[in-house]
Amino acid sequence: MADTQQVDETTGAVQDAKAERKAAKFAKQISAFAKEHGGAEGHVEYIGQRGARIVLVGADGGWGDVVAPTYAIAEQAVKTAGITVHEEFDGEFAAKVKTGPYEWKRMAGIQLGGSSNG
Repeated sequence: MADTQQVDETTGAVQDAKAERKAAKFAKQISAFAKEHGGAEGHVEYIGQRGARIVLVGADGGWGDVVAPTYAIAEQAVKTAGITVHEEFDGEFAAKVKTGPYEWKRMAGIQLGGSSNG
């Protein structure tokens, strides 16, 4: 009996193109962050079904993050943006982050049972 299963090869190509567009969008955001902060370094962390978080630290100590829907898209985004990517968010990398009164107040409020919207 002949195999009648059909494979739609265009579906894979469409998904690849969609992933490339998403990676390009994130790369643009990363590049804008880097430009605003005098350069940037990053770390990609898998966060389960939600995808992957790209944590960015600017040369000026400013920081931020973006969440990509997959780890592969996050990796492609940082590669396209051309930033240095750290394998781990270790002490040396974390020491580059500058926190201000807002962050300290917010962290203390969360840990001490205060308002999380502080």
